[in-house]
Amino acid sequence: MIHPTAIIGPQVKLAEDVVIGPYCVLEGDIRIDSGCRLESHVVVSGPTDIGKNNHFYPFGSIGAAPQDKKYAGEPTSLVIGEGNTFREHVTLNRGTIQDLGKTVIGNHNWIMAGVHIAHDCVIGNHTIMANNVALAGHVLVEDWAILGGYTLVHQFCRIGQHAFCGMGSVVNQDVPDFVVVSGNIAVPKSVNLEGLKRRNYDAEQRSLIKKAYKIIYRQGLTMQQAIDALQQLNDVHNTLGHLVAFLQSSHRGITR
Repeated sequence: MIHPTAIIGPQVKLAEDVVIGPYCVLEGDIRIDSGCRLESHVVVSGPTDIGKNNHFYPFGSIGAAPQDKKYAGEPTSLVIGEGNTFREHVTLNRGTIQDLGKTVIGNHNWIMAGVHIAHDCVIGNHTIMANNVALAGHVLVEDWAILGGYTLVHQFCRIGQHAFCGMGSVVNQDVPDFVVVSGNIAVPKSVNLEGLKRRNYDAEQRSLIKKAYKIIYRQGLTMQQAIDALQQLNDVHNTLGHLVAFLQSSHRGITR
């Protein structure tokens, strides 16, 4: 399962069925669980913990030191869950002690060619990042979010559940749950109705989310007024709780 040209350091721990392709280099405190496959020329640096059934395509840099001038060699880490796909030239950096101390990738994410995920980012589950998406440090991307090709996300921004960033978006504030944004600088366009249908949100739920979008973006309300109105809706329908919490906890403000 390990190609003879691969270099495997003494601290690396591999499950028996892990496949390591030609010219891969694995060095440092690394653990790779069963079902993982590294194609040729993948470089993994530790400390890095990789769960089951992840697939790494050629020329990825996984777990390299953070691109942060404050970083001074502290033992920070990269943690990857299960069932993720990382296409060619993906770069995933470890965390910094100024924040989480680790970068975290969840489960079943589809990360396309050239994507960069910087230090202390947290990626949820079932996200899609198209080619050449770049996340600065400390970015949160929540479950089922989709980022179109060449999307750029400023540090400390958050992308909410089921949100959609159009191709070439430049995101410098939080993108709430369900919202479609695009442009440089990204602005809200609509509700991600197609994504909600695919996730089995029924017609009543989709209608409620469209109403929530109008409250946030079309009625001229302050953010606190919008949050209060959404909370009243959620008290009746119990669909908007995560959205309300997202808005309440926004530090950078939302795309608006």
